[in-house]
Amino acid sequence: MNRSSIRTAGFALLCCIVGVGCSDGTTAPVNKKTAGEGETKTELVRLEKAALPQLVKLPAQLASYEAVNIFPKVNGYVKDVFVDVGSHVRKGQLLMQLEAPELEQAAAQARERYARAKLDYTISNENYDRMRRAAETPGAVSPMGLASLKAKADADSTLCNAEKANWQMQQAILGYLKVMAPFDGVIAERNVHPGALVNAESKDKPMLDLRQVDRLRLQVDIPEGIAAGLQDKDTVTFYLSAYPGKKMTGFISRRSNLVNSQFRAERMELDVNNKGGGLSPGMYADVLFNSKGNPDAFIVPRTAVVTSTERKYVVVVRAGRTQRVDVATGNESAGKVEVTGDLRAGEEIVAHANDELQEGLTIK
Repeated sequence: MNRSSIRTAGFALLCCIVGVGCSDGTTAPVNKKTAGEGETKTELVRLEKAALPQLVKLPAQLASYEAVNIFPKVNGYVKDVFVDVGSHVRKGQLLMQLEAPELEQAAAQARERYARAKLDYTISNENYDRMRRAAETPGAVSPMGLASLKAKADADSTLCNAEKANWQMQQAILGYLKVMAPFDGVIAERNVHPGALVNAESKDKPMLDLRQVDRLRLQVDIPEGIAAGLQDKDTVTFYLSAYPGKKMTGFISRRSNLVNSQFRAERMELDVNNKGGGLSPGMYADVLFNSKGNPDAFIVPRTAVVTSTERKYVVVVRAGRTQRVDVATGNESAGKVEVTGDLRAGEEIVAHANDELQEGLTIK
């Protein structure tokens, strides 16, 4: 046998030895799941109740404390406009004067009808009083005649009151020709000029837009998990894009107590003093506040929460087996997150959970 044949035979023998060693029935240890027992080895953490403080940054926007679009209450023509865009006005100030000759004529007619009705009532009431006094003499006035006079006086009184109410209504309508400011503010928009015809039924564009700017609302939508831990009067820090680096503070004045079904957030408002006039409605702000957290929540590693398109859950070990429990999350900080759900203090959950970890697996 030559050297080449010897080398080939030696290599074949070595392959046979290796093949026997690889097929002798022994395997490397399995970390996650044993072959015959269905057990999983994984890291567990014990549940403990505690609040998780968090510094939250959310977008917000300044809005007028009060704002109103002023539309005409009656049809008419614009006679005078006493304000323009940017005008500062006071409550009760005359902003515009309208004119409507037909309304003035209707008011004059109502006044005349009331005067006539009042005169008729005065005469009928005097006739009744005179006959009532005469009836004190037996047989001077028939009871039927006295009753008729009393009925006529009552009817004239009712008609007089109706005509008076109609006249007062016409006067009130005439008052709509004077457009007054309902509160202190600034005219933000003007859409009419003298001579323009305005229609009370048209709501396309207001005559004037009035905004209160010496006091503003800072509106911010806060996620429901964080909103639950906030209280009225909690201090909030915010920064405006228009004034970079300038720190401003306020406190929570109002909350809607309604969670938006689309964004799962609750609207909250802060009152902002703007006596100096440096701020304007519509300015963008970044709101920073310290969320104290939920003391009834459990703090778990962020990796313990599994979020899918259908649910959010953690994997709890109960009676030695895995069980998925739906949770709601709250504050997050330093790799940890608050969770609430059907959980109990002292239970253990899987620290690194995922969708592949099925229910009913034995944990060791």
